[in-house]
Amino acid sequence: MRNNKVVNRFVGICLAAWLLVAAGATPAGAQAAGEEPKPWLSLYGFVMLDMGYDSGQMHPDWFDVIRTTKMASYENEYGEDGNFYASVRQTRFGVKSGVPTKLGELKTTFEFELFGTGADAGQTTIRLRHAYLELGKFGAGQTWSPFMDIDVFPNSVEYWGPAGMAFFRNVQVRWMPIQGDSRLTVALERPGASGDAGRYADRIELQNVKGHFPYPDVSAEYRHGADWGYVEVAGIVRRIEWTDTLDDQYELGGSATGWGVNLSSNLKFRGGRDVVRLAYVYGEGIENYMNDAPADLGIALNPGNPVQPVKGELLPVTGIVAFLDHAWSDRWTTAIGYSSVEIDNSDGQSPSAFNKGQYALANLMCTPVKDVMLGGEVQWGKRENFSDGWSVDDLRFQFSVKANFGTTFGGNS
Repeated sequence: MRNNKVVNRFVGICLAAWLLVAAGATPAGAQAAGEEPKPWLSLYGFVMLDMGYDSGQMHPDWFDVIRTTKMASYENEYGEDGNFYASVRQTRFGVKSGVPTKLGELKTTFEFELFGTGADAGQTTIRLRHAYLELGKFGAGQTWSPFMDIDVFPNSVEYWGPAGMAFFRNVQVRWMPIQGDSRLTVALERPGASGDAGRYADRIELQNVKGHFPYPDVSAEYRHGADWGYVEVAGIVRRIEWTDTLDDQYELGGSATGWGVNLSSNLKFRGGRDVVRLAYVYGEGIENYMNDAPADLGIALNPGNPVQPVKGELLPVTGIVAFLDHAWSDRWTTAIGYSSVEIDNSDGQSPSAFNKGQYALANLMCTPVKDVMLGGEVQWGKRENFSDGWSVDDLRFQFSVKANFGTTFGGNS
């Protein structure tokens, strides 16, 4: 009920703003050529339905996606195999604007969807995607991290996406000295990390170890664009500290420097009707920047040290993405590809800890009329545990319908 009230109020505010703008704005394209730039406002989004059959089992909070980290870590952890699902959680709404200033155009984006995560995991509720402003070569707010490359995401209908892809919208301030098809971006991002206490998670001593983040994460990307596509290299460096707040005989605090490199590319063929999307990610302690990976730190045994019998250790991670988007015609398209994510586990993690996830899909999508897309997709995921020998596959069949909407007020064109 609370979520319904929030949605109703927000929609009411958006509709009121829309009517006010429509009453005073000139339709786009009405200005004469050569006029000074004018403010503009764009409302956009889509309504989307997903229905499908999951031949395996998934954590109930993630019933409508393929997340290898949320697949069963032992037999029948989430009940019996085989479930039908239906969802509208991909539905999205956004507002963009542009206002001319003496320093250039001030651009803003506010966008949300209905896919609940965190405390709202499993719910259909408002979830912020972007709250971002940009002026000239500077930007601030929540948007894509420069460490990730959103253009690697395939033309698929499965919501969560490739397991081995760097994918993170983060709060940041950024500088963009080079903009356009080729670009250079440097950002200071909100820090944060998670740890896996493994076999010792129930020890009070470890439960009193708290994270400490005195410095922002520093990320950067450089993309070289060309007619054939682009190549991009991105990197990140982050300081992770943890403090032992319990006054006892142990000292379990520590610190480490996480880092990562992301190499990605789009290769275009047949005039852009075929696009190959590729990425390779490697780093240590960067799991929270990955699309589907567990903790940044694990527990490592430290035998012979009575003061620090265990210590925190950054977990190395490797991610791979390889997809092809193919256009059969103006109406029919296919996406097919594979992705994987693999963790180098520490020796103190539990045998059932996540070690490797694999993800693949193939679809056939149709656009019968403008702004409407529908079609079917076959999806596959596999989870492998650290050392207990457990692995499990999950095969899904999904049908989706998506209808876009949008309008722009003001502006010069």
